[in-house]
Amino acid sequence: MSEKKTLIAYATKGGTTEEYAKAISSVLIDEFKMHVDLVNLKKVRNPDLMQYQNIIVGAGIKMFKMYKECVEFLEKQKFEEKNVGIFLSSLEPRDEAIKKYVDVILQKNTTLKPIAVEVFGGRMRIFGRTSQDRTDIEKAKEWVRKISEHL
Repeated sequence: MSEKKTLIAYATKGGTTEEYAKAISSVLIDEFKMHVDLVNLKKVRNPDLMQYQNIIVGAGIKMFKMYKECVEFLEKQKFEEKNVGIFLSSLEPRDEAIKKYVDVILQKNTTLKPIAVEVFGGRMRIFGRTSQDRTDIEKAKEWVRKISEHL
């Protein structure tokens, strides 16, 4: 088992971002034998990062806003000497979403230098019914396999 510890911190409302976080965690544990902790930032606002070498942050997007728990976490934490990956769960196009949400945070937190950023399709529910579903769990698994060599 790898001695490096990985934190996957995420915020979700409808569950899509959590599904991605769990899929990413499974790949890291099953295929790369890494120690992984999953933390819902809505429940634990400021997890202690000292014990982690790798941090993956998953953020849901709703009504054209990143969940505030992720924004606060990414803006306020110190990420020196950490391997950081960021993924978004969004219905917006990849490049547009990265520019709109991630690039703004990178300007505010100069210690945040992600090794990888990706956007996975989201899901929209209205009155409990799914109106759009672009989730792609396999894309998330492939993404973490690609970045695993940097973790």
